[in-house]
Amino acid sequence: MYDGPALGGTPHGSSRSKQHSVCQPTNGVLMKFHIFMPGCVHTPPLTQPWELSLTGPDVVRVAQAADRLGFESLLIPEHFVVGTHHADTTGTHFLDATTAQAVMAGATTRIKLGSMLTLLPLHNPVVMAKAICTLDWLSGGRAAMTVGLGWQEDEYRTLGVPWSGRGSRMDGYLGAMLELWHSDSPRFDSEHISFADIVFEPKPVQRPHPPLWIGGDVDATLRRAARFGDGWSPWLTPPAQIPEKLDRIRSCPEFDGRPFAVFFSLAALNIGLGGDGHYARDEHSAGSPQEQQRVIDDCGHLAKLGVTDTWVAPPPVSGISEYLEHLQWVAECVAPALEGV
Repeated sequence: MYDGPALGGTPHGSSRSKQHSVCQPTNGVLMKFHIFMPGCVHTPPLTQPWELSLTGPDVVRVAQAADRLGFESLLIPEHFVVGTHHADTTGTHFLDATTAQAVMAGATTRIKLGSMLTLLPLHNPVVMAKAICTLDWLSGGRAAMTVGLGWQEDEYRTLGVPWSGRGSRMDGYLGAMLELWHSDSPRFDSEHISFADIVFEPKPVQRPHPPLWIGGDVDATLRRAARFGDGWSPWLTPPAQIPEKLDRIRSCPEFDGRPFAVFFSLAALNIGLGGDGHYARDEHSAGSPQEQQRVIDDCGHLAKLGVTDTWVAPPPVSGISEYLEHLQWVAECVAPALEGV
């Protein structure tokens, strides 16, 4: 039975594109660039009007461009339902992240296929463990996932999952998935999931398993990241607090010194979460003009705080062609400038 903390996933061994969208600073710390997939979520403070017109094939086209340009991963959000009382602020258009990751896998060759984030307590952990293994095996080791609790009690109620105890459910599900991924004779027993006398194949291609990030900001999230995670993805944590919270993760008894990522997007600086859903902290948050040096400085500042992975949100654009130009700009102008930070 696997009873240790998660270890860092081994990156898929493919060559980087000439655009250098993953930079190696002289201090040895990687700053990796990801993209939050357009057309996969329609949340007014985060997305732009042109995304409403995107089709599935358009989204696949974006994924293929990001693959060619050398971005680290695609990040796909997830909600199953949205309560009507905050649909105007949160939006109504969301995908099943795992299904979308699988579609993107078939359309690309090297980019990792991630979620941001998978609502793990709303899934069966054995089925989810199998889905991620299948994705990793068929894609040649490109699966990744960020897991979180979500924030909508009505979403839990709709799916018949208790809102109370969701944290302990998450911990049990994570433990069960890791046991299935690691053990030749999986055995697990918790309040919410138990199994024994089973076999589970195939195992993930990536060793010891696909990168597993923990999303959230509260103390329980930090402890969960220390125990299970290969990385942490805060959402509402002010950047100045990242070093202190990262120290708390690394000082937990469950943390074993494994490689550990920290994802923080520049867009998160402008998004809030209230009782009625998501909101913009200022009216231009969906994309104020992004001057190259300012973006480079912001990313460099995050790197010095311990951030290893980021997403550079686009400025206001009119459609998919301008958005693809933004991706190329990030790959060719922003990322190389961060070498040596």
